[in-house]
Amino acid sequence: MQKNDWHTMEVHDVLQMLSVPVDGLTNTEADKRRERFGENRLNEAEQKSWLTLFLNQFRDFMVLVLLGATLVSGLLGEHADAITIIAIIIVNGILGFYQELRAEKSLASLKQLTAPSALVNRAGEKRTIPAAELVLGDVIFLESGDRVPADVRVLECVGFEAEESALTGESLPVQKSSGCIQEVNAALGDRKNMAYMGTMITRGKAKAVVVATGMTTEMGRIADLIQTAEETETPLQRRLDQLGKILVYVALGITAIVVLFGILHGNDMYTMFLAGVSLAVAAIPEGLPAIVTVALALGVQRMIKRRAIVRKLPSVETLGCATVICSDKTGTLTQNKMTVQRIWTGGQYYEVTGTGYDPTGEFYCAGKKAELARRPDLLRLLEISVLCNNAVLRQEQVKKQVDWVVQGDPTEGALMVMAAKAGLHGPDMEAQQPRLAEIPFDSTRKMMSVLTRDQKGNLFMLSKGGPDVLLERCGYMLVDGVVTPLTRAMRKSIMQANYMMGAEALRCLAVAYRPLRSEKQFHGEDAERDLVFVGLTGMIDPPRPEVMEAISRCKRAGIKTVMITGDHQVTAEAIARQLGILPSGGLTVNGHDLYNMSDEDLKARVEDIYVFARVSPEHKLRIVKALQANGHVVAMTGDGVNDAPAIKASDIGISMGQGGTDVAKEASSLILSDDNFATIVAAIEEGRGIYENIRKFVRYLLASNVGEIVTMFLAMMMGMPLPLVPIQILWVNLVTDGLPAIALGVDQAEKDIMQKPPRNVRESIFARGLGFKILSRGILIGVATLAVFWFSLQMEPDDLIKAQSMAFTTLVMAQLIHVFDCRSVEGGIFSRNLFENRWLVLSVISSIGLLLGVMYIEPFQPVFRTVPLGLVDWMIVLIAAAIPTFALAARRVTRRSTAQLGISGARRK
Repeated sequence: MQKNDWHTMEVHDVLQMLSVPVDGLTNTEADKRRERFGENRLNEAEQKSWLTLFLNQFRDFMVLVLLGATLVSGLLGEHADAITIIAIIIVNGILGFYQELRAEKSLASLKQLTAPSALVNRAGEKRTIPAAELVLGDVIFLESGDRVPADVRVLECVGFEAEESALTGESLPVQKSSGCIQEVNAALGDRKNMAYMGTMITRGKAKAVVVATGMTTEMGRIADLIQTAEETETPLQRRLDQLGKILVYVALGITAIVVLFGILHGNDMYTMFLAGVSLAVAAIPEGLPAIVTVALALGVQRMIKRRAIVRKLPSVETLGCATVICSDKTGTLTQNKMTVQRIWTGGQYYEVTGTGYDPTGEFYCAGKKAELARRPDLLRLLEISVLCNNAVLRQEQVKKQVDWVVQGDPTEGALMVMAAKAGLHGPDMEAQQPRLAEIPFDSTRKMMSVLTRDQKGNLFMLSKGGPDVLLERCGYMLVDGVVTPLTRAMRKSIMQANYMMGAEALRCLAVAYRPLRSEKQFHGEDAERDLVFVGLTGMIDPPRPEVMEAISRCKRAGIKTVMITGDHQVTAEAIARQLGILPSGGLTVNGHDLYNMSDEDLKARVEDIYVFARVSPEHKLRIVKALQANGHVVAMTGDGVNDAPAIKASDIGISMGQGGTDVAKEASSLILSDDNFATIVAAIEEGRGIYENIRKFVRYLLASNVGEIVTMFLAMMMGMPLPLVPIQILWVNLVTDGLPAIALGVDQAEKDIMQKPPRNVRESIFARGLGFKILSRGILIGVATLAVFWFSLQMEPDDLIKAQSMAFTTLVMAQLIHVFDCRSVEGGIFSRNLFENRWLVLSVISSIGLLLGVMYIEPFQPVFRTVPLGLVDWMIVLIAAAIPTFALAARRVTRRSTAQLGISGARRK
């Protein structure tokens, strides 16, 4: 009995197919159908227990290895180190658990969109029942203000409209009718004889029959898409997992060699095993997950200040490498506030300034401000727009600020705002010309008329409607305040103006009037005839003023913006061109074309498509997957229920905080608190900066660890004593490495970060020369440390503790100097202001203070095997510690000079 093409069938065929009696279903039949097809509810995916969610946080490969190393350290008596690592792992687990616990609420929000009750015809009797009890074939009644309780086929209706933007993305309410639609694959927004679960009735009344319930409704299909959409692993998660495995294998291999050579050179097996474990723990930066979490968390705080709320920490970095932003149009790129921008009356065009519902604006004709007193045609058009109108414009308190809002149809609201810009307000006008009667809008007539009486007692019928419909009913035209018979030339000029506005994606409404001798004329069959045509109004949901610059910044950053909307193709193309999204030669595809396109065809063509119009939720999901299949990192923005599956499946889903539905918010990773597309650009900048900061402290931590390994490895190979004892290695790894690394995580982004293209999603964390920088600096630090150790032994062969203290101090100071070098990707230590990052300066000072503490406070000396150093010793240490930084700085200067000489030589040739 379930079908998807009810809209193509005549009313009697629908009722026959569903076996609906004249008096509606009986309770017995309803119970049978409910038992067969289930209740009218949305299913929820099986929820994981809190314990499962928490334990899943510890399945990461690197975390498991760290737990193993912690166990070994504890068995060897290194309890302080073991406790510290365990604490770091638990904190990471708690943070991940908290984020995941909040991530799966989409279906609960969907259920809130379903209607709690429905007025149904059961056995000839109208009854209100819980919406969950509706079954296929139930005949229900809908009117303005109702939420549709199931998918229904309209049987009868009067002036019936539904607001479906959350489902279809179309900004205007959809006029409904009962006639059949021939196109089987018509987009949801074009199925005028259907109404869908969760949408809102804005006008009129209807009698309809239920054709789908629960998970078989369009809302249910979205719920199923949300359940089955796979959340992709972020680039950061993939890189850290890759990094962890590399570090573990390399560290274990080198550690085994160090232990083996140490034993072969006569060192005690237990001592070497303890040193090997210490070295392995040092080589694996167990603080890395915690520092990544801290960096992301601090980045989240900065993003909140820039009006971007992060729901999933790793998504911060993902946004930084986005290559495509798929943006919904209505409410995201546009204001979701219909606005009159152009008027045609008396043969002249008028431009109307101002956007949104704020009644502030001016009227211009041929570039000059229009004086209403001298423009009778324009003034009459504005009066009719106010009086033939059921919308209300008023100020309300909206989220701690007073704002203008429209109650009623958005199209009528736009007319009210237009008139208010000229000082014509609804309540004042209605007091002067009270309404006596109304012929409401319906989908057959496609017009609305009201009867008013002016202050002189004259009666007028005022009308508005579609230009083609209204023009057929007109016999006259108002030109310069004079009523003139409507000629063929005049009709042609009116339709030409209508065409010109339509080409600019403006929705046109015509207004007209007719003087009446008595109220009886208004109620006659020929009342809406011989009208006086006054003019046209052209309106559109205008783009947000800041979006154009935001899209331009995205282009400079190498990010493509794609518009995906349920709105009409002409409107979508016009907005896309206005914003700079649709370039010359760029393609536009509508839902019908997309339906007939295979996944392979879409994948092949998607690079050239910039606008997708009249699309369904499944289409949005296909588009996201096609882009991902081509290697793109996709950010999907949206605010409606229909956006939720694609938002969840994208690399980073972005929802609107003010105008977005709860479903979209819960499916997203990032929420824009100001609904501003421009905020995405700020978030991208933060995301790029955070990733570069992660690379900075990875560079610092690993170079430091390489220095420790090289020191120990070369000493073992040369048959020397241990230059560092295990407790010193662990102290360096947990104290000296940790504080500066965290400070690097909050470093300011370099100025040109948004002038570079997005990095390749497959790029290793060691790409762009980072691996060479880590190895070269680590080797130099290790060699310098071992050289100081060897020199101290040569000077005082019997004082091993002093030599180890010298090596320990050299290693620490070399790392603390190196941390300033890590702040710049291309430059060196002096390419950026050393004091710009005050947290880094404080962390280095703190680390030096801790170093002096373990060397000069007597109770710590036997624990850390240290002795105080003299002035000469410190000079040797500092010179050796500075050599790695200045050696690489000299190499960098030499390379640049050589490159410049090469360029100069090429120019001379």
